[in-house]
Amino acid sequence: MSVKDTRPPFAGLNGRFPEELFQNLPTPCYILDEPALQRNGQILAGVAERTGCKILLAQKAFSNYDLYPALTPYLAGTEASGLYEARLGAEEMPGKEVHVFCGAYREDEFSELLRYADHIVFNSPRQLKKFGEKAKNAGKSIGLRINPEYSTQEGHAIYDPCAPGSRLGTTRSQWDRQMTPRLVELLDGLHFHTLCEQDADALELTLKAVEKLFGDALPRMKWLNLGGGHHITRPGYDIPRLEQCLCTARNKWSVQIYLEPGEACALNAGYLASHVLDVVTNGQTKIAILDASAACHMPDVIEMPYRPPLYGAGEENDMPYTFRLGGPTCLAGDVIGDYSFHAPLQEKELLLFGDMAIYTTCKNNTFNGMPLPAIFVLHADGSLQCLRKFEYADFKSRLGSL
Repeated sequence: MSVKDTRPPFAGLNGRFPEELFQNLPTPCYILDEPALQRNGQILAGVAERTGCKILLAQKAFSNYDLYPALTPYLAGTEASGLYEARLGAEEMPGKEVHVFCGAYREDEFSELLRYADHIVFNSPRQLKKFGEKAKNAGKSIGLRINPEYSTQEGHAIYDPCAPGSRLGTTRSQWDRQMTPRLVELLDGLHFHTLCEQDADALELTLKAVEKLFGDALPRMKWLNLGGGHHITRPGYDIPRLEQCLCTARNKWSVQIYLEPGEACALNAGYLASHVLDVVTNGQTKIAILDASAACHMPDVIEMPYRPPLYGAGEENDMPYTFRLGGPTCLAGDVIGDYSFHAPLQEKELLLFGDMAIYTTCKNNTFNGMPLPAIFVLHADGSLQCLRKFEYADFKSRLGSL
């Protein structure tokens, strides 16, 4: 193993599996950790059991349905952002609830959506007026997304639904102007989603803002959906504080509480394996070009932005050798980040990024004709199973006739 003998083990695997297990995988590839998903599910199930809330998988973050059986025993169902995700949830978690929220529904899809969704949340009074009666007559539970107009975001404006001019959620002034008695009568619940990778203190403050603006409407509701962004399975998350918030809201307004986390379901439950293709130097900067691309295979690295964990590596300059890791595409900004190592990186060296189950397989792309990474599942016994490999036809078929 040469230079890698001096490096720490793949700590994120908790010493369960040797590094050699991954050496012969075709890279880049995703590896979904089935036992880690189950552990996340168990944590979420504990919260649900102690508070009476129902927790849904937000498929926008994780939609690898082959792994749904690892989560299904612990969840009440799925949350969808439109027709396709609603159908996926209904097909792959049969018998579980299917909730859907979309900024605006398409008229030519709505009838089909009613076949799959149990709860339908509208973004505006106008959409509620347009589709609410039809959904109600189909026996669906109807909700409206509200905007508490209280931002708890710091540094991630792109993920702040409470930013000025936000298109997401109904403000109180919009409610007062547009919500007729009949529209209010259609509602079974209210929904808000304002958090992003945050702890329970942010939820606590947001609930106070919700009560201030919509406290008069809440006693009329059957349920309240607190959305996602709750980092419940992250080490150090304040679960007792979360549970206090949930129980307080439930008891105060006599509503069924829902949570719909995406990241918390699949947090730290996946990896992206990659090999070094080349090592170059520009001035004082040492650069390793990988067969994995931030732009194509881990797009949140650029969009969020964030720096994913890399096993056996440290922060810039923590260790003797710092390298900038980038992809092979033509995008100058296709950079994963700067990492330090105990020994210099070499061509053909294997690197393993952590926390790659979320916002990867469901967001990746084939920019520059980059192949999509294969998808593997890591089972509790240490065996690896290939779920899907992608070929040229997968790239070409997206662009026209075959």
